[in-house]
Amino acid sequence: SLPLRGARATPANIFCSEQYLKVSIPPFLFEAILYAPIDDTNSTAKIGNGNIFFTLCKKEPAMWDSLTLANAGKEKLQYLRENAVLKAQEKAREETEAKKITKQEHKKYALEATMKLEEAERKRIEDLKEKERQKVAKELQFWKNQQKDADKYKSIQKKGELHQETEPLKERKNEKMNKTRIPKEGTSKIRLKSTKGHGSCSIFSQNLKEEQVPAPRAAATIKVNFTPRVFPTALRESRVAEEEEWLHKQAEARRIVNSDLSELEDLKEEEKNPDWLKDKGNKMFAMGNYLGAVNAYNLAVRLNNKLPLPYLNRAACHLKLRNLHKAIEDSSKALELLTPPVPDNENARVKAHVRRGTAFCQLELYAEGLQDYEAALKIDPKNKNIEKDAEKIRHLIQETIQSS
Repeated sequence: SLPLRGARATPANIFCSEQYLKVSIPPFLFEAILYAPIDDTNSTAKIGNGNIFFTLCKKEPAMWDSLTLANAGKEKLQYLRENAVLKAQEKAREETEAKKITKQEHKKYALEATMKLEEAERKRIEDLKEKERQKVAKELQFWKNQQKDADKYKSIQKKGELHQETEPLKERKNEKMNKTRIPKEGTSKIRLKSTKGHGSCSIFSQNLKEEQVPAPRAAATIKVNFTPRVFPTALRESRVAEEEEWLHKQAEARRIVNSDLSELEDLKEEEKNPDWLKDKGNKMFAMGNYLGAVNAYNLAVRLNNKLPLPYLNRAACHLKLRNLHKAIEDSSKALELLTPPVPDNENARVKAHVRRGTAFCQLELYAEGLQDYEAALKIDPKNKNIEKDAEKIRHLIQETIQSS
């Protein structure tokens, strides 16, 4: 057991090898050359209640005369120290190599598993394609058979119609023969009229059959008109009233430009545009000129104090300049203007909560910062970076509670 005497120790302050133990917590230093070698892999050290408790496992079961090696000269002590450091470095190098080898094996296994899955998926897709091709081939063969049957049926119908048309021709020939045999005008005229009537009736019936077939349908195009939408969400999934209110507020804010300020009369026309000033501030922020960006955002806010983005971007500049209270004020003002909450301002609301939460945490107000990070997670639950930062803040709050 080793007392800490008010110092705070971490596992990084402890160094242990087979025959050398060292605890370095400036300005304190504890060093021990052990009597015999120990198993450093199974040995443990626990930090708590102002002490460090060491459990050292001997390599060989034997009684030690003392914990440390007595009557050792400076040269031997120096040799043991250097030997312990070299062994620790060699052990760390071996562990790193082993980790690297296991990592490569895991990558190789993952690659092989991925290739197997892709091959199985490719085979499944090819099987589906083959089944679909066979299905289409069967349907095509069935359609061809139907066409052949239809052609046969049409040919049979044509033969029947030709047979029906040849019968009146035969009758006409017979009548002509009779006419030549019996030359009587009355009977011949009557017979001719009757044959003409019979022939005309057959042609008329054929025309009727042809007229009964409907005409093919005419091709046309159907035009589909969609209702224009400003927001990316579908109309059935959106909140129309809130979205309309947000658009109205944005349009009203862009119409209001305080051009009647006497001290701004000498500015150029584009310098009186809040959007132009916001873009200029963004460029200055990207170049690291945070004070210049703050001045640009200040002028944009004076020209139009209803736009949330100048406040939001000015909060980021104040964070860089360590003006934490001003960063909290600007983030809160941006959140007031980013109402009602709609999909179009989700990204801006997440940034406002994160920047205000960061300012709270830098002021060591971890509870308020955690509330802002949790609010940002509700808006964007898939953001892993925000989730990690929130987890860190929870650990800091727990450590603060334990230390108090």
